[in-house]
Amino acid sequence: MVKKEQSKKENKQESDNTFPQKKSEVENESPERNETIEKEGDEKVDQETETVTIPLKDYAAQLKEIDHLTQKSDEYSDGWQRERAEFANFRKRMNRDLDNQKINHRVDVIKKYLSIKDDFERALNNLPANIADDPWINGIELIEQKLEKLLESEGIQLIPAENALFDPQFHEAITSEDSDTVESGYVIEVVQQGYTIGERVIRPALVRVAK
Repeated sequence: MVKKEQSKKENKQESDNTFPQKKSEVENESPERNETIEKEGDEKVDQETETVTIPLKDYAAQLKEIDHLTQKSDEYSDGWQRERAEFANFRKRMNRDLDNQKINHRVDVIKKYLSIKDDFERALNNLPANIADDPWINGIELIEQKLEKLLESEGIQLIPAENALFDPQFHEAITSEDSDTVESGYVIEVVQQGYTIGERVIRPALVRVAK
């Protein structure tokens, strides 16, 4: 009986020693196996993502929709560019019209001064001989010169016309007559001076022209 009990105890100790070893082996191996399982799971997800497909009919419809949207985008872009160019042209026209309007107002005022200057010139050109040397007349001439400088400061320029070749852009012929001293097509006499402001003719010079 004693031998049998000792034998049972020895067998139990052996079984107890054997079981912990297997358990530790399982514990040591489990992280690697878990990592392997996770990797396999990731690979399966990747494979599933890469192999997702759609029907050819739907794919063709999507491509058609993309082409349509691209075309619309190009149309909107072109339209926006055209509108931008038209607005820039509109601003230029507005600025040009405003500049012309300002010049027109200046011209209207300047024409009134030109009529006064014409009166001064006619009066001084037709002075009676008995008062031509009067100091008072010198004062009138100084006033006329002051008015001329005022017009020049406003950008008003005299149109050359005396003995000049007739130019319909700057001259207006009131007569065309024979002349023994002036070549045909040239100005015989300036009846009224003409003026410009910049490239614009305020009024043409009134002239007599030789045939």
